[in-house]
Amino acid sequence: MSKARLEEWEALGFGMFVHFGMSTFLGEECPDGQADPMTYAPDGIDADGWARAAKEAGMRYLVLTAKHVAGHCLWPSRHTDYHIGASANKTDVVAAAAEACAKHGLGLGLYYCSWDNHHRFGTVTAGDVGIYKSHATREYRDFQLLQLAELLTTYGPIFEMWIDIPQVLGPEGRRECYDLCASLQPETFVIMNQGCQGSSLLDVDHAWPTDVATRERQLPECARWGQGEDGATIGHSRWYEIGGERFYVPTEVCDCLGYYWFHDERDQPRSVAEVSAMRTVARARGCNLLLNVPPDRSGQIPKEFVNTLVQSASRS
Repeated sequence: MSKARLEEWEALGFGMFVHFGMSTFLGEECPDGQADPMTYAPDGIDADGWARAAKEAGMRYLVLTAKHVAGHCLWPSRHTDYHIGASANKTDVVAAAAEACAKHGLGLGLYYCSWDNHHRFGTVTAGDVGIYKSHATREYRDFQLLQLAELLTTYGPIFEMWIDIPQVLGPEGRRECYDLCASLQPETFVIMNQGCQGSSLLDVDHAWPTDVATRERQLPECARWGQGEDGATIGHSRWYEIGGERFYVPTEVCDCLGYYWFHDERDQPRSVAEVSAMRTVARARGCNLLLNVPPDRSGQIPKEFVNTLVQSASRS
């Protein structure tokens, strides 16, 4: 990806993460993948409401969890029967999100988890051996490539393809995914999530190649990277030397409006002041902020979360 194109991505600044799916109904972030597909049963999916709230809050893109650890797909995939077509609500959520994003002028991003507890293909999973062990079989890697191709050729322009737990694929598997995405949609930002907390270094061993470096729940350090004329620290390094070449790699920080990634009845949104501060500090350190705002079991974002999100925009 060219530096000029990556700088266009940086200029957008703020996006909405939407964690929604089987885990919403199980109350587990990383279930065993064996739940009956009928367990997924929203009765009021409001993708238009998600996108409308994002736009009102000044967000420029939305990233939906198309497939999380449970393996259940929010679109009717041709490559598995573990998807919304076998569930109580057969709404193609990816299609609904694509339509809503187009209507409200947002970029559509899709999250895809490489750790899949349902589609094992005779192998162990990250839950068995740890998320930093490369263990995906050729069969699973082929399955993932088929599904990525399906998403990239069915739902129009994809702004980000956000691949989680990519370390289980190994270097060759990650390269295959990156090259496939780049060949099918050259303008798509391919993100391999390193899940790094507090480090300002790109984890090449577990998340390369990638167009964007990621941080979870914590902004990157900035003090060591440079100073402005007034002596204040300014951002972090975007340049990395990898394999003898220099690459411009900006950063996206993902965090939650509340505490949980998926909706939890106990969860409450942060204060308006705190959310506003998160936005301000992320931009000051040269990062995009991808803020998670999860819908409840109906498929709608709770009003108190929407209100906090929108009110924070006026303070940022």
